[in-house]
Amino acid sequence: MIRGGRSYVTSPPAFSNDAKRLLVCAANSVTIFSTATGLPVASLDGHRALVTAVIVVPASTPASKILCYCWTASLDGTIRYWDFSVPESIKIINVNSPIISMVIPSLLCQTTENNDKSLKSFAYLSVENTKEAEKESTKVLRGQIKKCNLTDFRMAGGVTLTEFALAIRVHWQPIEILKKWRALKLLNNATFIQINVTFVLKLWLHFVQTKQPNIITVSASGKYFGIRYKCKLQIWKVPTTESERAVVKKITLHHTKNMTVLAFHPNQRIIAAGDVTGRILIWRGFGYRTFVDDDRLLGVRSMNNGEERPGVRRDDDADSCTTWHWHSAEVNVLFFSLDGAYLYSGGKEGVLVVWQLDTGKKKFLPRIGSPLLWFTNSPDPSLSSVSCADNQIHLLKMPSMEILKSISGIKLPCSFPEKYNGLRSGIAFDRNAGLVALPTENYCIQLYSLFDDRGISEVQVCERNHQPGDEVTVVVTLAVLSLDGSMMSTAEVKLPEEGLGGLVCLKFWAFGSQKQFSLSTIVYEPHRDAGISAIAFHPTRPMAVSSSYGGDFKVWICNKGIRQVDEPLSNSGWTCHAVGSYKKKSMTAATFSSDGSVLAVAAETVITLWDADKNILVAVIGDTLTPIVNLSFTGTSEYLVSASWGLKPQLSVWSMSKLSLAWSYMLHVEAIASAEDISSFAVLALLPESSKCNETSFKGRDGVILLFNAADPVPVSTWSVNKAKGGAVSFIQGNQLSIDENELDGKPPQSLLAYINGDREYLLFDPEGKETNEFSAIRREGLSDLEESGKFGYESIYGELPQFDPKRKQASWVPSAPLERPWETIFSGSSHNLPPLTKLCSAFLESLFEKRTAIVE
Repeated sequence: MIRGGRSYVTSPPAFSNDAKRLLVCAANSVTIFSTATGLPVASLDGHRALVTAVIVVPASTPASKILCYCWTASLDGTIRYWDFSVPESIKIINVNSPIISMVIPSLLCQTTENNDKSLKSFAYLSVENTKEAEKESTKVLRGQIKKCNLTDFRMAGGVTLTEFALAIRVHWQPIEILKKWRALKLLNNATFIQINVTFVLKLWLHFVQTKQPNIITVSASGKYFGIRYKCKLQIWKVPTTESERAVVKKITLHHTKNMTVLAFHPNQRIIAAGDVTGRILIWRGFGYRTFVDDDRLLGVRSMNNGEERPGVRRDDDADSCTTWHWHSAEVNVLFFSLDGAYLYSGGKEGVLVVWQLDTGKKKFLPRIGSPLLWFTNSPDPSLSSVSCADNQIHLLKMPSMEILKSISGIKLPCSFPEKYNGLRSGIAFDRNAGLVALPTENYCIQLYSLFDDRGISEVQVCERNHQPGDEVTVVVTLAVLSLDGSMMSTAEVKLPEEGLGGLVCLKFWAFGSQKQFSLSTIVYEPHRDAGISAIAFHPTRPMAVSSSYGGDFKVWICNKGIRQVDEPLSNSGWTCHAVGSYKKKSMTAATFSSDGSVLAVAAETVITLWDADKNILVAVIGDTLTPIVNLSFTGTSEYLVSASWGLKPQLSVWSMSKLSLAWSYMLHVEAIASAEDISSFAVLALLPESSKCNETSFKGRDGVILLFNAADPVPVSTWSVNKAKGGAVSFIQGNQLSIDENELDGKPPQSLLAYINGDREYLLFDPEGKETNEFSAIRREGLSDLEESGKFGYESIYGELPQFDPKRKQASWVPSAPLERPWETIFSGSSHNLPPLTKLCSAFLESLFEKRTAIVE
């Protein structure tokens, strides 16, 4: 089993002491990358939930830079101590509360001031206090800052620095009281509805405003740490001599807007914070009244209480507060240069702004191209990293900020504007190479290796200057790869502005000798002003079909005709070979058979079968309840699988030999994947709301993968999954080098099943492997919950069968004789139960030569 597609930017990374490795939090593990190559070299596996912090133990002497120890924290409520050179987990501390953030100031103090190994190390944790919240349903879900003794591997008992609201647990007791008042006629319906809605809205708004993680930030010297909470900064001074009961002093700094990030000056009492409006606030001389112990050490005196403190609100303990403003949206990144002379800021614009701390003058570094999330310094002053919202980490050369290497994770899909939620962003697979083509928000197609879990390349589909945070104006709706991976086709939609300017483009791409896709042909408005519903490539020839909601489909061929295997298509063009339609219905899906002899195109609720070369309609089959959105031939094309969406979604399997329905289920199918050589196929289906609550069968998940043999309606295997909406499945040819560890009985699997969820996390597994049985397998008794109607198999098509009673007396045999006029009843009954052709011919001829009855006069 191979997992990948995890986010690399949920938490800040950490450099090793020699700056040769970068430790990145990736879901439930920590992935270690080489800074020289940008490739993964190892991983730390053991946590059972999201890893939220990784801290490398710094080297106290130049000789100790070879030491490779780190601490990690996770939402599973544990802290782990690792030797990441092996890698191996050395010690586990159970906190018993989800850990949102962690800092260890004592590690920084030991490297900057002393190297006394007898001193104990303490960590400060931002945790979610789930125990208190579970005691009462009306309790506010609280976050806490707690202290942990890392030396003795235990929590510092009874030490809680602060408590803050993370979220409000919804309780409906006031609404129940209002219902009782209405029942007693103390309230009329109008007053009840008004009070009820007002209460729910206030509760929901409060929940949205307070549900945010509280990240702890520590100073470079390890003397101070702080958090931001709404419009306040809470700053603590670490005791000079740490102990479990040592008093930790705290000050609070106030602002009028919610703050998003903070940073400490490396050697002065200056703190900077950014807010949601893009402003940057700089407090100078903080804590001189509260943290009086350090006045002598710093050689700086605090202002008297009576002196003016410009910009300082309330009675905050600071000498002055300055405000700078350039960013148009919230500030996500703030950090000081190593000498403290400059302040760097970044946010949604994808630009790093360099502020001169003394004068406030600013300059801009080259735009990175994606909203910035984290900035991390390394022990090597010439190397740093910046994490971006597009799931990329760039290794930067300091101070020029030149990008040396990029660690590319799988990118998230484009978020459509609300009024265009009907658009779908397609995912395409290269089965042989183990690649997936993913449309991204910056008008690109990312080619991602499922076996190596890294981005291979990107194809710029639309030549458009995309500014991070701008409203999306172009959407890549489809991306399709040919069977051999040598051709790609994309469809893009330019969204109209105020009802004007919409445009649909169809593009064909060829994979060239430089291992990149290059644009071969672009077709504007291929189906007039109608959108493209599907694109499919011929399995053996440079031919493709595009279908449209406007009521037609077009067959496209490459003007070079049949080409050799190694001949590139970069200089070839595509032209329209044929146009087809059926009763002016929308053509909603299309696919070729395995040998390319049959083209199947869905015309809303029916399936039309065509000879693509001659553009001849061969047959029409099916009549589903809702429009068909997906078609796929299985194996050697003995069966055709269709999926319909709507109020009555349906998964249908059609027999090509009988041109009739074989079986169907009332399921909302998100994706279909067919095996190449056998009549097996897999579907990704969304579970009905009633089934999501079935903890026994589906474990609270929202989707299910069903593996079928096309001839049998009973699933061969089933797996429940999360985040199925917007996901995809496909069969992938096994990569020998990548799946040696997943071999079954000494033989690697011939074909793996790939599942990508809506967040683009993926899983590769052998559907027949032993460990697959442990992967969320659904019990058989839960299968009846899959269908929207609650029925299964035959019942979902024809209704319930009458109850069979073996004790019931069978009707006595009644002799019968052939009718004298069989042609009058031979065509009565269902169309799929017609008699054989030989019987039809004889009956039809007899009807033509009917003998007249002689009339005797």
